[in-house]
Amino acid sequence: MEILDHMALLGPLDWAAAGAIIAAWFVIGWMIEHPGAKRPSVTVLMSGRRRDWMKVFVTRDPRIFDSQILASLRQGTSFFASTCLLAVGGVLALAGNTEPLRGVAVEMTEMAVPVLVFQLKLALVAVFLTNAFLKFVWANRVFGYCAVLMAAVPNDPEDPTAYPLAAQAAELNIRAAINFNRGLRAMYFALGALAWLLGPFALMIATAVVVWVVWSREFASLPRSILLGDDA
Repeated sequence: MEILDHMALLGPLDWAAAGAIIAAWFVIGWMIEHPGAKRPSVTVLMSGRRRDWMKVFVTRDPRIFDSQILASLRQGTSFFASTCLLAVGGVLALAGNTEPLRGVAVEMTEMAVPVLVFQLKLALVAVFLTNAFLKFVWANRVFGYCAVLMAAVPNDPEDPTAYPLAAQAAELNIRAAINFNRGLRAMYFALGALAWLLGPFALMIATAVVVWVVWSREFASLPRSILLGDDA
């Protein structure tokens, strides 16, 4: 009953703001991964380039360059996974140590806000960070699958299995990249979710900023213009 009483301190605006950031996370992700044919996202454009990479890979000799690229991609996923793990630990440590949260509550409000309210708000941040960690870990593993499949591609371009295997490697590479991008988006939204500590209006503003940043990088960035220029 006490927990319900504490949760009641989160007003309708708080729940609306929390629902808005979660909905925005899903919607922007769907828009990026399923854009219209007339306005492709950077993710979709890069998927085409990854398929081109595997086609060239079949005829490249030696293939050291390709292995170095894949190793670099896996290092990136490992770095971000480690970063997320540290961030989750920091959030959990802050949620477990109630004294700093009590100090924040006293400074920001005139009333004594229960620490549980701040812990609930930090839980949203932890959810985003946990999702990001899982996406990065899975991306790293799928990049590993891709590496094995690339190693299985015959060195002879005339081999009938060469291009089909390379095409499978390309699709695994794309799936790994998609999960990597999902992890990055979750990190962006985790940063935005921190604004909830300042109140629901701050969270709504932060959500709008994060959506704009993510959208602009996929649909209105210089890299996208460069990729489209290559197609011209």
